[in-house]
Amino acid sequence: MSLPPVGSSSLPSSELHPQTPAGDRAHLRADDITVTRGARQILHGVSVTVSARSRLAVVGENGRGKTTLLHVLAGLLAPERGSVHRAGTFGLARQALHSRSGETVGTLTAESLRAAHAALRALDAASADLAEGADGSDDRYADALDAATRLDAWDADRRVDMALEALHACADRTRGLSTLSVGQRYRVRLACLLGARHDILLLDEPSNHLDADGLAFLTDRLRGHGGGVALVSHDRALLHDVAREFLDLDPTQDGRPRLYAGGYEAWQDGRRRDRERWTQDFGEQQAEHRRLTAAVDQARERLATGWRPAKGTGKHQRQSRAPGVVQALNREREALEAHRVTVLEPPLSPRWPELATRPGAALVRAQDVSVAGRLTGPVTLAVDGSDRLLVTGGNGTGKSTLLSALAGSLTPTGGAVRHLAGARVAMVAQEVPSWPGEFTARQVYDQHVGRLTVHGEVLERDLMPLGATGLLDREAMRTPVARMSLGQQRRLDLALQLSTRPHLIIFDEPTNHLSAVLVDELTTALLGTPAAVIIATHDCRLLTDLAAWPRLNLTPI
Repeated sequence: MSLPPVGSSSLPSSELHPQTPAGDRAHLRADDITVTRGARQILHGVSVTVSARSRLAVVGENGRGKTTLLHVLAGLLAPERGSVHRAGTFGLARQALHSRSGETVGTLTAESLRAAHAALRALDAASADLAEGADGSDDRYADALDAATRLDAWDADRRVDMALEALHACADRTRGLSTLSVGQRYRVRLACLLGARHDILLLDEPSNHLDADGLAFLTDRLRGHGGGVALVSHDRALLHDVAREFLDLDPTQDGRPRLYAGGYEAWQDGRRRDRERWTQDFGEQQAEHRRLTAAVDQARERLATGWRPAKGTGKHQRQSRAPGVVQALNREREALEAHRVTVLEPPLSPRWPELATRPGAALVRAQDVSVAGRLTGPVTLAVDGSDRLLVTGGNGTGKSTLLSALAGSLTPTGGAVRHLAGARVAMVAQEVPSWPGEFTARQVYDQHVGRLTVHGEVLERDLMPLGATGLLDREAMRTPVARMSLGQQRRLDLALQLSTRPHLIIFDEPTNHLSAVLVDELTTALLGTPAAVIIATHDCRLLTDLAAWPRLNLTPI
C-alpha cells in the first residue's frame, strides 16, 4: 500500500496530498502521541523519528500499541494528542490483507507500479515538450527526470516480478485475490511493496507467511533499502539482522517508552537492566513499607501491654512511662504515613505450567496418512510421551494439514491416526479461532473448558485457571475479543490450550504474532516441558534453538 506524505497532518490517508520522493530528506517524526480506545490508553507520550537511514524496530508485548503506532505514523489513524510530520513517500504493509470483490493480483501490482509508470509518462511528455522547444520545458524535463530517477522507474516492473518470484508469490495478474490463501495474498502484497521504490517502509509483521528463502530475501532487501525502515516483528532473526534501534513500548518504571540503540543484543541487555532496576526499586519500597507497618504494630502492642511495669510498681512510675510509649507509637505512625510507594509494580512474567506427561506411552500413531490435494504422504510416525518432533518443509508441503490430522481436527483421506485413550492433545494453529467478538477472554475460556468437561475430554480437577499462566493480565481478561490485538488473541488461544495440561501440545508456527521476549520464554518452556511437543515453523531462530530435535521434512505436493 502506498501512502502519500504530507507536511503535518492527522488526516486519513485517503485525504492526504501526493508528493514526490524526498530521498535523503525523507523523514517521519511523531511528537508526544497519545491514542485511547474506549477506556484504555493504547499509546501515551510517544515520540519517535524515522529518517531516511533508520532501521527501527517497534517492539513490546501484545496489545501495547505497536500496530497502532505504525498506523499513526502512516496517517491512517489520528491521535488524540500529538502531531506527525511527514516528508517523502511511504509504503505500509499491514498485518491483515482483505480482498474486495473483483480484485486480482494485477490490482496490487498496478497499484505498486502506479507512481513509477506515472513518472515515466511525465518524462515522455516533458521530453516531447523539450524537443519542440516549448516554454519552460527545460525545468519540466529536469523535474520529471529527477522524479523518475528517484523512483528508478525504468526498473520498477522487473523489481516487482523478481520479488514475486523470490517470495514464491502468485505472478498471474488475472488471478483473483479471493482465490488465494491468506499467506499467498500476503506474499503478493509484500512483493509489490518491496518492488516499489518508497522513501520509508512501514512493515507490520512482514515475515508472517514466509519460508526460509522468503525471509532471506526480505532480510536482504531491508538491509539494502536505500530509504528508512520501521518494522513491527516477532521474528528474532529478522530483528537481529535488520534493526539498529529499538523503540520498546512495554511498561517502564517512569511510564515512558524506551529507545535502545546498538542492535538486538543492546536492546535485550538494556531492557533486562531496566527491568531488574525496576524490580529492585519496587522490592525495596515494599520492604520498607512492611518494616514501617511492623514497627507501628509493635508500638501499638507495647502501648497495650508492654509499658505496664511489674506488680507493686508505683503509680507515679506507670504514669511516667505511658507518654513515652504513646510518643513512640505516634512517631512510627508518622513515618508510615510519610512513606509512599511511588514505584509501580512491574508486570508479571508468564508462568508456564507443569504440563502432563505419560513417559513411554504411545500418545499418537499415524499410519500411511495422506490428504487429497493437501498432503501427498504417505506419512507414518509415532509420538510417545515426552517426545519431540520438528516438522519442516516449504510452503505448500502440507505441514499444517499433517498437524491438524495428528491433532484430530482433520480426517485424512488416506491412512489413519490413532490417539491413546485418555490422552489430552492440544493444538495452537497458525490463525486464532473465530470467537464471538462480544465475548471477553474470560467468557471464551469458560465456554472452552465447559465444552471439554461436558464431553468428558478433561476432568475439572485437571484444568488450569485462565490467569494462572500470566499470559493475560486482568484488564485483558475483561476485554472483548473484538477489541483485542492479534497478539492478545494469540496469547488467549495459547492459554486455552495450556489450560487442559495436555500430554501432547502441537504448535503450527508458534511465533506468529508473539513478541520476541515472549517467544524466548516460550522456547525455554518448550525445551524443558515433560509433555510431548510437535512444532512446525519457518522461524530461523527457533529452528536453530530446536536443532537437536528429530525432524520430519515434508516435500512439495
